[in-house]
Amino acid sequence: MADYIVEMRNITKRFPGVVANDDISIAVKKGEIFALLGENGAGKSTLMSILFGLYEPDSGEILIRGKKAQFRSSNEAAALNIGMVHQHFKLVSNYTIAENIVLGQEPVRRALGVFPYVDIKSASEQIRKLSKTYGLEVDPDKRINEVNVSTQQRVEILKMLYRDAEILIFDEPTAVLTPQEIDFLLQIMEELRKDGKTIIMITHKLEEIKKIADRCAILRRGKLVGVLDVSQASTKEMASLMVGYAINMELEKKPPAFGREILHVENLTVRNEDKFETVKNVSFSVRAGEIFAIAGVAGNGQVEIADTIAGLLEPHSGSIFLDGKDIARDSIRTRIKRGIAYIPEDRQICGLTLDFPLESNLAIKSYYNEPFSKNGVLNQESFTRYATELIGKFDIRCGNGHSTITRTMSGGNQQKVIIAREITLDTPLMVFVQPTRGLDIGAIDSIHRQILKERDLGKAVLLISLELDEIMSLADTIGIIYNGEILKISEAGTLSEHEVGSYMMGVRA
Repeated sequence: MADYIVEMRNITKRFPGVVANDDISIAVKKGEIFALLGENGAGKSTLMSILFGLYEPDSGEILIRGKKAQFRSSNEAAALNIGMVHQHFKLVSNYTIAENIVLGQEPVRRALGVFPYVDIKSASEQIRKLSKTYGLEVDPDKRINEVNVSTQQRVEILKMLYRDAEILIFDEPTAVLTPQEIDFLLQIMEELRKDGKTIIMITHKLEEIKKIADRCAILRRGKLVGVLDVSQASTKEMASLMVGYAINMELEKKPPAFGREILHVENLTVRNEDKFETVKNVSFSVRAGEIFAIAGVAGNGQVEIADTIAGLLEPHSGSIFLDGKDIARDSIRTRIKRGIAYIPEDRQICGLTLDFPLESNLAIKSYYNEPFSKNGVLNQESFTRYATELIGKFDIRCGNGHSTITRTMSGGNQQKVIIAREITLDTPLMVFVQPTRGLDIGAIDSIHRQILKERDLGKAVLLISLELDEIMSLADTIGIIYNGEILKISEAGTLSEHEVGSYMMGVRA
């Protein structure tokens, strides 16, 4: 039909051991915001990667503005004004913002009419004007490794706009953003829609879909199970279609039974490479059977606290006691042996070795112990048996079972791998940083219940999350951080969301 700008008909895509897309047909109207919803590994990113030219379908056809199109590369998709912001940004960290945006479409001029050069100055001016037009202000001369995650996302959006993209695909656009940044991004999407753009958004977050989307297609295990008018559908209905069963959204949380002090952080100060204090004289403790949550806007030092406890960063001063022993100068392996499990913020850089098979990643903190090895000889059967058990227990979706190369898995399933590995270590202290980032509602519910189970088993849990709802529903004690300082520590039941939010913005009582 003429009012459809994108039609994907009977799309099927197979990978070894899995049918990622199974005869899927969707149609997107010009000027609408169309959401793709589904569990981790349901096939959403694969379907959009086909639309963007990163994969070719095994069967089916694509129509753009009513005409058949076949993409063998993303350049061919871009030629038809299709752009995509990936869940894991595709940026060169030591290039400037301007260099990243023009990469592949560099404005070439000729000095003296003969010598070619890239006119980065004029490109920077064009980018500066474009960023102001859409409320995406950036400094084109800054390098990517000098800016925060939300600015990097703006750069990805500007890359599309610089190439005159009319169909904009966003893959999990809010997964790494704070609540304030999410609201800002949703406003930008509305402005882009008003400017005539068509937006396809992959997300797990039902409330965001309710706020901004017109229609929603729901995928489950590679199949299309429904297309809903968002204004007429409840979040409960969408969640049930997505996972295939009714989800009880209410967490049953028992009263805490606090035990001995497991973690004690005393006067901790951390400096970055520029000698700037990112953590300033922080002190707190976590008891057995307690979930201690640190709430704060991204970039206020909470991740540095977690990384220093885990051994990824060295403290400038202060002490970290685990069961009464100062571990501040211990190696990472020593800390693991003494009882720290760690779910890091960045699963791909710090959490996994992406080119290893799944079974190796699941045992990467235990491979030197029995039953995985004896007298320095690895026991392959133990790796396989252990991985198979965790794949089933934690519902990890993978095309080739225990031998799946981890890089080929969806971001949400990569996160499940880390959580399965760390929980199974059975340590007295568990540090969770953004544990549900990029997970679907069913997986989020499962992880929340698992965290509460670990707390009820007597584990000390340090939770760092940008999701205020997550903190309020799970925490027994909340510490609120701003500009590297803990402004307040209080029992969770004595704080309202408004109070926590105020402290997060630096407002002191």
